[in-house]
Amino acid sequence: MQSCEISSDSTDDPLSSGLRTHRQPRIVVIGAGLAGLAATKILLKNGFTDVTVLEASDHIGGRVHSVQLGKATLELGATWIHGANGNPVYHLAEDNGLLEHTTDGERSEGRISLYTKNGVAHYQTNAGRRIPKDLVEEFSDLYNEVYELTQEFFQNGKPVCAESQNSVGVFTRDVVRKKIMLDPDDHECTKKLKLSMLQQYLKVESCESSSPSMDEVSLSEFGEWTEIPGAHYVIPEGFMKVVELLAQDIPSSTLSLSKPVRCIHWNYSAKHQEAIAQSSHTHQGNNHNEYNHGCQPHEDPLIFGPPIYVECEDEEWIPADHVIVTSSLGVLKQNHEAMFSPSLPEEKVLAIEKLGISTTDKIFLEYEEPFWSPECNSIQFVWEDEAQLEQLVYPEELWYKKICSFDVLYPPERYGYMLSGWICGQEALHMERCDDETVAETCTELLRRFTGNPNIPKPWRVLRSSWGSNPFIRGSYSFTRVGSSGEDCERLAMPLPYANSTKAPPLQVLFAGEATHRKYYSTTHGALLSGQREATRVIEMYQDFHRAETTKPNM
Repeated sequence: MQSCEISSDSTDDPLSSGLRTHRQPRIVVIGAGLAGLAATKILLKNGFTDVTVLEASDHIGGRVHSVQLGKATLELGATWIHGANGNPVYHLAEDNGLLEHTTDGERSEGRISLYTKNGVAHYQTNAGRRIPKDLVEEFSDLYNEVYELTQEFFQNGKPVCAESQNSVGVFTRDVVRKKIMLDPDDHECTKKLKLSMLQQYLKVESCESSSPSMDEVSLSEFGEWTEIPGAHYVIPEGFMKVVELLAQDIPSSTLSLSKPVRCIHWNYSAKHQEAIAQSSHTHQGNNHNEYNHGCQPHEDPLIFGPPIYVECEDEEWIPADHVIVTSSLGVLKQNHEAMFSPSLPEEKVLAIEKLGISTTDKIFLEYEEPFWSPECNSIQFVWEDEAQLEQLVYPEELWYKKICSFDVLYPPERYGYMLSGWICGQEALHMERCDDETVAETCTELLRRFTGNPNIPKPWRVLRSSWGSNPFIRGSYSFTRVGSSGEDCERLAMPLPYANSTKAPPLQVLFAGEATHRKYYSTTHGALLSGQREATRVIEMYQDFHRAETTKPNM
């Protein structure tokens, strides 16, 4: 257990000269996901030796969670490497042979990723009818045409009309509906089918965006998210292999698992100085240990300690010069008031409140034999009675209506006969509260109804994610909600104290994680890059201090 005492260990490392101390800077990284591990790896590589990683859960990886099920590796969290050219996650995987067994079918160029580009998506209605392939393609072309329009508002500075309410969902529904209704060649029944497909596409889009509804996604900001060129890749051995590569050079002594943080006491030395100054006026000669209580740190008032103490749930207080916080946006939304003392600045709190995060969950169903045809790569659920609905929000007992599809995991030689269902929003949280038996029965009834096959058996195994109810995650990934912007990502990323707080030690609390990356939020490469970014901030600060020290004229 680390002591609350200030270390007296000395070192001649030039990093130490920046703060005129005789020790290495103490750095605490909160979270052992991609951002936290990437930050730690760079710090250690650059000579910082006093680095501690605190991970609340009992495993590393954060929102990467690969599970071995028989001979298959299933991804409860991150699944795809999105893009290749310049993507650090892709290059890490490629350079270490993780993509050698990725099949051509698993290199998807499509915008909405499936587990394989091979085969055909089966669009099925709740009446048990399959929608003809040519009708699906016709509607898909229309939808993608309107999707491209949603990108123009940010990319071309196009003004948003009031009718859209600055909402991707409202805009898309309005424009697509008008185009459908104005088509003179379609019968009314075809138009209704296309309107129903629109709702299904928006559910898929919500799962992709990890938003409760596309109505909540900002139209004016939607185009800022940047797609890295190249295909989407699946890692056959599991995305955890990328996590393990990042962690392989991090000493086990650096990493503490099952170590949740209660509060980050920043600007601690400044506050302590104030308290001492006040005390010296009113309690001359008193014992200075009056500031001790519980397991809090104690120190000689003439030797000001580190600016930060990280208070853990197990009552340990860890001193630090810098803390890199990689907690998810969901955790920050839930806990920021209790997590920081003093409280976060108002503009950072507003950024946390304005940015969006929701839950996208997967439901894996394993079968002894496939009931789907060999060319089927997914089963898409189209509810014909939802054609005219404005908002797709369901009561708790109808949570299953938010399941947009089941993808077929491919190839079967690797996965066996496995389906992966997708659900998002509040309905995903309702699903998380159900037991496996209820989920298996509900999904079986849904599949029987939409395929028109009453003989579909129950799966013999069910596995699902629960990102929304995980107290250390609280959601899947972030999105720019209506009313937020990329500037909120940057405000969230801004270190504390702000640069104009000249008397306080700099870069005390730094923020990383996918939600802090303006262009690549919601992605694994965004998370990794954000961790590297914050580590580099610290490294460059000490390099600047060292240069200033070594170039001082001799007096």
